[in-house]
Amino acid sequence: MGRGGKKRLERLIHTVMAVNSILRAFAPAAKVTLPVGTGYLFLGAAYGIYMYVNGFSVWYPALMAWLIYGGSLEFVAASMLLSPFAPVTTFFVAFMIQARHLFYGLAMLDRFKGLGWKKLYLIFGMSDESFALEFATKAPAGVDSSWYMMWITFLDRMYWLGGAVLGATLGSFLTFDTKGLSFVMTAMFVVIFLEQFLKEKHHWTAWIGFGASLGCLALFGRDFFMISTMVVILLLLTVFRKPIEEKGGYEE
Repeated sequence: MGRGGKKRLERLIHTVMAVNSILRAFAPAAKVTLPVGTGYLFLGAAYGIYMYVNGFSVWYPALMAWLIYGGSLEFVAASMLLSPFAPVTTFFVAFMIQARHLFYGLAMLDRFKGLGWKKLYLIFGMSDESFALEFATKAPAGVDSSWYMMWITFLDRMYWLGGAVLGATLGSFLTFDTKGLSFVMTAMFVVIFLEQFLKEKHHWTAWIGFGASLGCLALFGRDFFMISTMVVILLLLTVFRKPIEEKGGYEE
C-alpha cells in the first residue's frame, strides 16, 4: 500500500472512531433526558396552542422555540408581539427573565473548558433543564463527556421544538385551559433534585441550595429572590468548593 493509501486508511479509521464516539454518547444522553422530554413536549405543546389561540401561525412558535428557547420568556414574548413596539422594554424584560443563565454559565466554566466549537453550541443551547442535567450527571465510563453534553443539549432543544410545533399544529382541534401547565417544569426539577440528593454521599450542595432559596425568599420576596439566590449559591459554592469536592461525591 502506497503512502496515499495509508493516509486515506488512517483518515477512514479516524472518521469511524469519531462517529462511534458520537453515537456511543447518544443512548445515555437520551435516557437521562427522558423526563425532560416528557415535560418539554407537554409544556411546549401548551405553548404552541397558546400561540395559535393568539393568532400566530405555526412558524412563529417554531422559530421562537429554536431561536429564543427560553420557556417562560417565549410565553411573555407572545404578549409582547401583540403590544406596541417597545424594544428597550423588551430587552430589559427578557434580560431579567433569563438573567439566571449568567450564573449557569459561570458554574459550567470548568465543564466547557477546552471543548472548542462545541462550547459555542452548549452555551447557545443551554436551558434550565440542560444545565441541571449536565451539572448533576456525569458521562458513563467509555463515553465522551463533550458529546454526552452535546446530545443532552440537542435532545432537550428538539423536545421543546417538537412540542411547540405539535401544539401549534393541533391547536385548531384541541381547546383547553392552559393555566397551571407550567407546574410540569416545577415537578421535573423536584425529581432532578431528589435524584441528585440520593446519589450524593454528602449533601452539601443540596443544603446550600435549599438554605439559600429559603433565606432569599424570606428576605426579598417571591418576585426578587431568584437572582439573589443564584448569587448566594455561587458565592457559597466558590468559598466551600474545596471541602465539597473532598467530602462530596456520589454513591457507586
